[in-house]
Amino acid sequence: MARFGAADELRGAEFVGVNLRGARFVESDLSGVVMRGVEVRDVDVDAPWLAEGDAFFRVNGVDVTPFVEAELDRRFPGRSERRAQDPDGLRAAWAASERAWAAVLERVAAMPDGVVDVSVHGEWSFALTLRHLVHATDIWLGKAVLELEQPFHPIGQKYTDPEDEPVVTTVKPSYGEVLEVRAGRVAMVRDFLAKVTPEALDEPRRNPHNPAHPETVRSCLHVILKEEWEHQRFALRDLDTIEARG
Repeated sequence: MARFGAADELRGAEFVGVNLRGARFVESDLSGVVMRGVEVRDVDVDAPWLAEGDAFFRVNGVDVTPFVEAELDRRFPGRSERRAQDPDGLRAAWAASERAWAAVLERVAAMPDGVVDVSVHGEWSFALTLRHLVHATDIWLGKAVLELEQPFHPIGQKYTDPEDEPVVTTVKPSYGEVLEVRAGRVAMVRDFLAKVTPEALDEPRRNPHNPAHPETVRSCLHVILKEEWEHQRFALRDLDTIEARG
């Protein structure tokens, strides 16, 4: 099967009469793509940033973004609170996220041993997903909000571009250790929210990925909540696949 990567220049390309059946696009920029007279049966699109900004996702002339967002909020009770603006709203949003994750952890605990390390289609395993959420908390709360000098736990899983060389780590924690560190980071957010004030939410911070881009304490917390809900969705999607395989 042909494989195209970042080195291949495909911007502005025109595909006419091309058979892309079964093709897979991973971490690819498809913004501005126009498709006309295409057959799209059994297409599976995962776009975590679908509802950001004023962009649209139009199918047969209909912007489906609002419908997708409404359905995700229905499937994940509490997700709609992730953009809360005041301390009470953010505390409620975090409590909803904690309840949702508790249910997922209970489901995983009832599954066969080894499931937490299973990767579906090259995606992160459940254990790696939890490790990434540790890193997300460390970078957006520990580094950005609290401005800690050394905010990172060694088991945290960083994001890497698919074109990059794999990250080699000597840290191979057990699932029990992952759960322990993850629980500590969840409590860290909960404790911060318990004391945060409306004034503190407006305080300026630097984006940890782009220091020139301004953030506020509130916007950093919104990123953490988005990470929590998106990665829970990814995890449940893959757990469903694992269970369907038997």
